[in-house]
Amino acid sequence: MKIPVKDKYRLQDKIDLVLKVNYSSSLFAVVFGAICYFFLDIKEIIPLTCLSYAVLNILNTILYQKHKTILLTYNITSMLSLVGAIVVTLCSGGIQSPFIFVLAIIVFAGYVTTQIYGHFYLIINLVILVMLFLYDLGDFRILSNVIPLKSESWFAFFSLIFAVYLLGGVFGKNLLKAHHKLYKSRKEILERIDEKETLLKEVHHRVKNNLQTVSSLLSLQSRAIADDKISSIIKSSQNRVVSMAMVHEMLYKRDDYLSKIELSPYVKELCEYLVRSVKGNTNEIKMNLDIHNNKLSIDTVIPLGLIINETITNALKYGISEGEGGEITISLKNLPDNRYELYLGDNGKGYADNFDPKNSKSLGLKLIYNLTRQLRGTIARDMSKKGTYYRIEFEEIIEEFNSVD
Repeated sequence: MKIPVKDKYRLQDKIDLVLKVNYSSSLFAVVFGAICYFFLDIKEIIPLTCLSYAVLNILNTILYQKHKTILLTYNITSMLSLVGAIVVTLCSGGIQSPFIFVLAIIVFAGYVTTQIYGHFYLIINLVILVMLFLYDLGDFRILSNVIPLKSESWFAFFSLIFAVYLLGGVFGKNLLKAHHKLYKSRKEILERIDEKETLLKEVHHRVKNNLQTVSSLLSLQSRAIADDKISSIIKSSQNRVVSMAMVHEMLYKRDDYLSKIELSPYVKELCEYLVRSVKGNTNEIKMNLDIHNNKLSIDTVIPLGLIINETITNALKYGISEGEGGEITISLKNLPDNRYELYLGDNGKGYADNFDPKNSKSLGLKLIYNLTRQLRGTIARDMSKKGTYYRIEFEEIIEEFNSVD
């Protein structure tokens, strides 16, 4: 399984932090143990505990180079730190020991790694604190305070120095570096996204311009042909090109949803264009649109726009008689499982009772049925109303592209 680049960087930051903390805490443990032994006259278990922790933790860190499992290394370090901190705390005053603050650092380290480990070590340390408190209240002592009276202030001072430097100088410093790297990476990613969005918008703009050029050429060609039938065919092709150009124009104008198109304004603009194109500016065609705020992918909207184009064009040419008013209905309803129902048609003359659209030689009707299949949908005529109405059930098509690292 290939790890995404951003997760790979995040994992490497976590590995670097854990290893640096391991080396630093081992070094500090040796220094702290030496101070206790040589300067504070603490000869018993505390220096031995510090030295044992340092040796075992360094060994644990070296073994990471073999197994390469950072969570195993981290958890072994945490358990060693937990045991070492408890022993030193018990031998230096129990619940009143200044070394007890090291337990909080273990919790902090848990949250740095993951929220789960943070919760885990928080609960463990809270339980340990309660047990230390109860231990101090009891009459028995497993480990007694080995800190000489004259060294208590110095021990407290070096314990706090150890805790503060480990928290700030090691964790804080490396977390700040990781934060700066994350900020820099985020900034670079945002810049790349802006650049790609700009390029994508430019692509949509150029596609739209090219389609408009094709539309203009078809318009000129249709005017130059005397045969009305051929001219009408070319005009239909021009309308199909325009319906696709509108999609790219809307994508170019939007500042968001570069891969999604708001269907309502697109259908409204397409229908108004088709009515003007076929019936002229002076017409009595009523449009009933019920689309709501659905946003669909470009791979869905283009075939959907062509279906609407063919249906409305047929209605305006053959369903609604010249000079008469008519009504065109288009509605879109959401269905479960990312599916939709498109209901569209006109209240014009309609087809003859024995007419079978599937066997028709009309290019427009063939396109409607083929495009419905492209949308993995089904189509059925509504015979309960006067005119021609279709009920199309389809699903949103989203093309997936594999990214290249």
